[in-house]
Amino acid sequence: MKFLAYVRSLLMKFFHSSQLVQEMDEELRSHIEHRADDLVRSGLSRADAERRARIELGSREHYKEESVRILGGNWLVVMQQDVRIAWRMLRRSPGFTLVAIITLALAIGANAVVFSILNALVLRPVNVPDGARIYQIEQAQDHIPSQSYADYADLRDRNKSFDGLALHGIDKAGLDVNGTPVPAWIYEASSNYFDALSLQPFLGRFFHASDEHGPNSVPYLVLSYSYWQNHFHGDPEAVGRVVRVNNSTCTILGVAPKGFRGTEVFFSPDFWMPIVNTESAETLKGRGTRGFWIVGRLKTGVTPAQATDDLNGIAAQLTKMYPGDDDGLKFGLARPGLLGNMLGGPVHAFVMGLMLLAALILLAACANLGSLFSARAADRWREVSLRLALGSSRGRILRQLLTEALMVSLGGAAAGAAGSILLLRELGVWQPIPDIPINVPLAADGSTYTMALLLALFSGLLFGLIPVRQVMKANPYQGIKSAVGVTAGMRRFTLRDLLLAVQIALCAVLVTSSLVAVRGMVRSLRSSFGFDPHNTLQADTDLGMSGYKGDQVPVMQRKLLDALRNIPGVTAAGFANRIPLNIGWSESDVYRDSTTDYRASNKATEAVEYAVSPGYFEAAATTVLAGRSFTWADTKKVPFVAVVNAEFARRVFGTAQTPLGRWFKMWGGKRVQVVGIVEDGKYKTLSEDPQPAIFLSIQQSPSDDTWFLVRGEHGTQQLAQNLQRTLNGLNTGLPFVISTWDRELGTALFAARAASLALGVLGSLGAMLAVTGIFGLGAYTVSKRMRELGIRVALGAQKKQVLRAALGRVIRLLAIGSAAGLALGLAATRLLSYIVYQATPRDPLVLVGVVLAMALLGLVATWIPARRALMADPMILLRDD
Repeated sequence: MKFLAYVRSLLMKFFHSSQLVQEMDEELRSHIEHRADDLVRSGLSRADAERRARIELGSREHYKEESVRILGGNWLVVMQQDVRIAWRMLRRSPGFTLVAIITLALAIGANAVVFSILNALVLRPVNVPDGARIYQIEQAQDHIPSQSYADYADLRDRNKSFDGLALHGIDKAGLDVNGTPVPAWIYEASSNYFDALSLQPFLGRFFHASDEHGPNSVPYLVLSYSYWQNHFHGDPEAVGRVVRVNNSTCTILGVAPKGFRGTEVFFSPDFWMPIVNTESAETLKGRGTRGFWIVGRLKTGVTPAQATDDLNGIAAQLTKMYPGDDDGLKFGLARPGLLGNMLGGPVHAFVMGLMLLAALILLAACANLGSLFSARAADRWREVSLRLALGSSRGRILRQLLTEALMVSLGGAAAGAAGSILLLRELGVWQPIPDIPINVPLAADGSTYTMALLLALFSGLLFGLIPVRQVMKANPYQGIKSAVGVTAGMRRFTLRDLLLAVQIALCAVLVTSSLVAVRGMVRSLRSSFGFDPHNTLQADTDLGMSGYKGDQVPVMQRKLLDALRNIPGVTAAGFANRIPLNIGWSESDVYRDSTTDYRASNKATEAVEYAVSPGYFEAAATTVLAGRSFTWADTKKVPFVAVVNAEFARRVFGTAQTPLGRWFKMWGGKRVQVVGIVEDGKYKTLSEDPQPAIFLSIQQSPSDDTWFLVRGEHGTQQLAQNLQRTLNGLNTGLPFVISTWDRELGTALFAARAASLALGVLGSLGAMLAVTGIFGLGAYTVSKRMRELGIRVALGAQKKQVLRAALGRVIRLLAIGSAAGLALGLAATRLLSYIVYQATPRDPLVLVGVVLAMALLGLVATWIPARRALMADPMILLRDD
């Protein structure tokens, strides 16, 4: 009860503060009147008596402040007064207020967005109960998470560190609900997947390990919540419905909980299916087939190091039992979400780098606003001096300035948070790679708002305290005599100068990095990939989706290819099981022909592997350097043949003699003869080093996955319509995804585009802040030296001399900061070459662009202070003594 009474009293004092102030005014007036009455009785006139009474009493404001301070709990009254006065002062300077709020909104909004990305990709555990104990198993040597199903089964049954291990993989399937199959992306999961993650369904039930009784024994699927909403309109009757997946009958068991997208944050599957129903028995038994990921929940009290030792003990046993398959097998643990450390390491480093840059931008914004507040304090010198002379304490003035700063920072935080919410909403649904459900679930949550509030308080205090020195050293008598402060100390190099130089250098770094990234992107689109994507369409399908199996697949593939070649305007057509620079790839160990022991340590190289049809190299515009390409005679009835790239020939056969006609072996001892050599290319990423590549005959290495490439004489718009019409005419139930090859390169260019976009946005923010920073220091310098400038004009100084005196320091800081930033930017952009193909800092256009950009920023930022300096009127400035 006492606490409630205390709160009530505080609220009453806060809401009735005006009454309290009025009562203090009446009390002070009463004192003055009583003293004046005494003086009148002593013989003074009423006017002289009142004037003398006010002088004897002193500053009424000082007594009011002391009275409020003494009254316990009335800090609320003080705060209300400060807020009201601060609001009035800010309204009197709308231009300054708007610039300050926009500056902080940009800086705090950028930090909120980057923090939300950091939280989604790095800090937040996978979205399952007790997600902090979920770990992914990866190969310790190269941090690749891919494992075989057979190894997973051994780890699941033998480990003592996990409450449950589950396996999953990503694949594409054809879902037939109404008689027409449509492409869908799925998680192939072990039957205990949901149990290992301790999940409960939103609707229906999950499949369990108890449902599994061998291959093809679990004909069930579980829909994702979003797919259920979008394709089944949230109908509860969807549970129990029988559908066809890849022409096999399945029953919808249930719907996954809302917000659960699997254990990879970047991928949003349409549904989950038991892996025993999606993969062949050979794939499940083969230990060399490593295309699945293993996740598990650590037991309570077990550390990651202990679990790693446990897993590697099992790996040592598997190495002894299966020396050809699991040679040198060794495991490690990583956080799930970004394929463990394979993508997690680079993504974490990049996002942390963005967070650092965003933090530096916030510090630069605070330095800017500190300069603007200092300039404003210099312009309000007489006001501050008068308040001090009238009895106001320096602490009260400082508190008032801090209140103004905090109001600006809270306004900037509100605007920045609102902008970040809109941006995060757009980023959360952005799908950067066509036809693949890859995106990051970004949304503003409580942590985002808390971050914005903390940044607002921190930044408000930081830049609000910068004018403290001016107020503490303010001389009220000097301020009353002159409208401007003294100019002493303006020649010294100050902390404000250092902050501005650092800020300009940061801006130059961001501008340099942005230009390097953009130039790299332009070069990458014009460089040689080992193929030419222009004027080429691709049609992606999986014949297994329509029930084609075994020998039916190559027959249908050739039938489709023949039809495509007969389309008017088609110059070349072919197909492959996958295409370069697309998501996913396959690599095979390669051995020299004399090798008999097929351990991984004995391999000659590891090569990217493709299975292609006759006509593929012509459709891809890949140059055949020597030998021949494939023909329809390269079937299983003849020895295996391959076309290799030049890098493969160098690594396996050397340069002593031609590799044509020579043999090599693949895993398991399969002998393959080289019949052709093609140019090197890019296969996995644009920034990769030269990679060896093998192209096998699709007839000797058949695959249901089919990527048709169709090259036309002219544009692709009319060709796409003819292609769609032709494919639908052959099989209306076969789902195809048709697009230009240029568009599909978005997969390979995603990292470069994301880096360029992020650096471009931060570069723009840095440029804006550099403008306000240079403007702030220029305005402050001009405000402090207006009397000196007036004297120079009165003595006959030319405009050039006035500008040099007013802005010389600012121009020097701009030149120093730009030079330092350019040097740092050229050094830092070397790291971009790992993300952006063809990115190089040694580009004359980049150097010229940075110099011109920084010069333009300096010109824009100093325009207003320069005009103010040139308008200095010595008659006005020298009128006051």
